[in-house]
Amino acid sequence: MFDEKQIEVMIDRETLEKRIAELGAEISRDYAGKELYMICVLKGGAMFMTELSKSITVPVLWDFMVLSSYGNDLISSGEVSIKKNLDGSIDGKHVLIVEDIVDTGRTLCFLSEYLMKKGAASVKIATMLDKPSRRVVPVKVDYTGFSIEDEFVVGYGLDYAQRYRNLPYIGYVKM
Repeated sequence: MFDEKQIEVMIDRETLEKRIAELGAEISRDYAGKELYMICVLKGGAMFMTELSKSITVPVLWDFMVLSSYGNDLISSGEVSIKKNLDGSIDGKHVLIVEDIVDTGRTLCFLSEYLMKKGAASVKIATMLDKPSRRVVPVKVDYTGFSIEDEFVVGYGLDYAQRYRNLPYIGYVKM
């Protein structure tokens, strides 16, 4: 376990808010004249989706999913399972998956394919953070807040043992 003194600010609140507003404007342009069905991958993506949706000017619907590839282990099994599925139908809808961080790509590759099979008209991905150096499975990320190096990060929805999600910035842990 570590404490907050070991967390160094990587991306401050002001920089996050500015970039999220830019992403919202870009998404609004891309979906002009359409309704957008935003699906948040819980729990980490909740803060990002909340802030991002405030900057989107097209009609928006929300839904949430919980996925897991870790179970009770610290290392991903590589098998993705759905712990909480969608509440509504996505048949014919333009879907935007909202994720806190893209790492190996396994989860988002699985989810994109799953949503297309469920009848989505289109599926795109928005992530607050991307770690391209960790990619194991190719996945197209359509909207990226920030690309980062392979650091352990917390804050702004990202956690360590369910802690530090409420930090108003992205920080990396100094070990």
